[in-house]
Amino acid sequence: MIDYNSPVIGLSEADGGVKINCRDTSISAGKLIACGGVMADRLVRMLGGQPEFQIVPFRGDYYRLSERHNQLIRHLIYPIPDPTLPFLGVHLTRMIDGSVTVGPNAVVNFSREGYSRFAFAWGDSVEMLTFPGFHRLLWRHFGSAVKELKNGLSKRGYLREVQKYSPVLTVADLQAYPPGIRAQAVSVEGKLVDDFLFHRTTHCLVVCNAPSPAATSCFPIARHIVDRLSGDE
Repeated sequence: MIDYNSPVIGLSEADGGVKINCRDTSISAGKLIACGGVMADRLVRMLGGQPEFQIVPFRGDYYRLSERHNQLIRHLIYPIPDPTLPFLGVHLTRMIDGSVTVGPNAVVNFSREGYSRFAFAWGDSVEMLTFPGFHRLLWRHFGSAVKELKNGLSKRGYLREVQKYSPVLTVADLQAYPPGIRAQAVSVEGKLVDDFLFHRTTHCLVVCNAPSPAATSCFPIARHIVDRLSGDE
């Protein structure tokens, strides 16, 4: 069953299972695997936990290269990553339809579910700004944060990053493409969690952080999660 537009408003464990309360309905199950993304820490609190982390949303802006450059890139091209950050940097990706995408960057977003460049949600923003780990994170990576923000607001700044390994590109070659939101767990100490992080209760397992490449490793990750919930790990 896939139930769209049904935000979870409560979780409770009792009678050998778990009850999931949604806005318009409720679901009972013996076991629950919660992959809540940007809402992972809130799901932990619904289960009575006190997470020592908070999900900080990072917006990743993408562009698509103009068609005349589709044959320019034949493989993935990545910058040398910063070992202190879990982000891979702006890279070029050849898609299965032959088009080439550019991105993403990593800009702190003031809305967990806002995909526009200037999205803002009061509740999300207050929660983030009052979290001590967020301030420590900014202090630790202030230079990178300013650079990412600048490039997120300036298409030319973004272009300069791409031109480091594809200098023939121009601003006109960067065409609009949908952005993404990365759910990044940040510890109270202000560290970006760069490994898998789970919260386990009797009947539930909440996936709190899943680093890259979660998609290409989806099957072994799924086995790992099932084994954890069943008690085999």
